[in-house]
Amino acid sequence: MLRVDGLFDIGPATPGHRPGAAADARSGGALAGNPHASAPLAVRMRPRTLDELVGQEHLLSAGSPLRRLVEGDQPMSLLLWGPPGTGKTTIASIVSLQTNRRFVEVSAVAAGVKEVRAAIDSARNQLARGGPETVLFVDEVHRFTKAQQDALLPGVENRWVTLVAATTENPFFSVISPLLSRSLLLTLEPLTDEDIRRVVACGLTDERGLAGAVTLEDQALDHLVRLAGGDARRALTYLEAAAGAARARDLDVVDLATTEAAVDRAAVRYDRQGDQHYDVISAFIKSVRGSDVDASLHYLARMVEAGEDPRFIARRLVILASEDIGLADPTALTTAVAAAQAVQLIGMPEGRLTLAQATIALALAPKSNAVILAIDAASSDVRSGKIGAVPIHLRDAHYGGSKKLGHGTGYRYAHDEPFGIAEQQYAPDQVADARYYQPTSLGAEAAIKDRWERIRDKIRGRRG
Repeated sequence: MLRVDGLFDIGPATPGHRPGAAADARSGGALAGNPHASAPLAVRMRPRTLDELVGQEHLLSAGSPLRRLVEGDQPMSLLLWGPPGTGKTTIASIVSLQTNRRFVEVSAVAAGVKEVRAAIDSARNQLARGGPETVLFVDEVHRFTKAQQDALLPGVENRWVTLVAATTENPFFSVISPLLSRSLLLTLEPLTDEDIRRVVACGLTDERGLAGAVTLEDQALDHLVRLAGGDARRALTYLEAAAGAARARDLDVVDLATTEAAVDRAAVRYDRQGDQHYDVISAFIKSVRGSDVDASLHYLARMVEAGEDPRFIARRLVILASEDIGLADPTALTTAVAAAQAVQLIGMPEGRLTLAQATIALALAPKSNAVILAIDAASSDVRSGKIGAVPIHLRDAHYGGSKKLGHGTGYRYAHDEPFGIAEQQYAPDQVADARYYQPTSLGAEAAIKDRWERIRDKIRGRRG
C-alpha cells in the first residue's frame, strides 16, 4: 500500500486481495507467515461481498441501486451518510473488490486540493493506458472545504473515478450541491443489537477472526453489545481486546470480569427492554422536574453509558419542556428541540454533550405544569360533550352564499381595535366561561399571568 500525503493507493482489487484488509488473516491462531495476521480484527473481518454485510437491509434488496452498482458494474458515484461503524468504508471496499476497480482512499483530514487532483489525474491516466477504473473513497467528506469538494467534480462528471464519499453529518448541510446532485445518496442506519451480536459471533468463529480460539459468556456478550452502540467496528475492537486479555491469562472463556478489565468500562446493569429502561428514564425525568441537576446528570450518564438511544432521551426532554416548564421559561422548548436536532445531526458520542447541556438548562429552569393542565382540562370538556356550535361571527365567510347565512356578521377584526384586542365571544356557549390556562407566578410565567388576566377580562367585557 502506498501512502503519499494523505493519499492511499491500495491498487487493483483481485480475487485474492481485499482492499485495506487481509482475506484470510486470523487472530491468535494466525497462519504462519501471513503478512496480514497482525491487522486489527475489525479490518480482517470487513465484509467482502454485499451478502456478508450485516444490517442495512433497506440498501441490499434485489434491484437496489447499490446492488446494481456492484453486481451490474454500473458506474455511479455514492454519498454514504450514517453513524460510525455502520459500513461506509466497507461498502466502498466491496464496490472496488467486486467490480475489479482500483481502490484509492483520500483522507479528508490530511489531504488537500493537491492530493484530490493527484488522485483524479492518476485515475484518468490509468484509463488512458487501458488500465482498471478507480474507486475514489473520501472518508469524512464533510471535513473538506468547498474548494476541496469542487476539486472532486471533474472526476465525477467525466467518470474518471467512481466516487464513494462517506460522512457522519447531514450532507445537505455539509456537502456542496453540485456534488450532491451528481451522487446517489444512501442513508445507513445504526446497527441493531441483533446485528452487533451477529458481527461478534462471526468474529469469534470465522477463520479470518478468532477462529474459535475463545468463547464468550452471555453477560460479556451483552456488555460488548451495549458498549458498541450500533458500531460494528467498536464491537470487534472490544472483542479483540477482551479475547487478548483472556488468552493472556490462559483462559478459553471470556467472562464479564475479563471484558470489563480489557475495555476499562464497568458493565452498567441496564436492560433497554426491561425495568431498568423505564426506571432510569423515570428517575431522570423526575430529577429534571425536581430541579436536581446532579441527579439528572447521573441518570443521563447511566443511560448514555448503557447505550440507550440518544434520540429517545432527547424526545423525553422535548416533552418535559412543555409538560413541566411550559411558559415559565419559553426558551425551554427551543432548547430541547435544538438538542434533539443536534443529536440527530452529530450522533454519539459527541451528542452526549448536547444532551447534558439541555438537561442542565431544563433542570435549572423555573417549573410550571400549567400547559398540560390547560390542555387536559380542555380535552376533558370535549370528551364529555361540551362541544357547542362555533359562534356565527367566527364562521368562515369566504365562500359564496356564506353572507346569506350570517357567517362573519358582527366579527370584530382584532387589529382594528385598541391594543389589538377585541371584546367579543370566541368560545362556544357551553364553555364560554371556561378557564383552562391558569398560569403560575413562577419564572417568566408570572408576567404572562398578569397579561393573560388583563386580556381575558378585556375580551369578555369585564372592567377591573
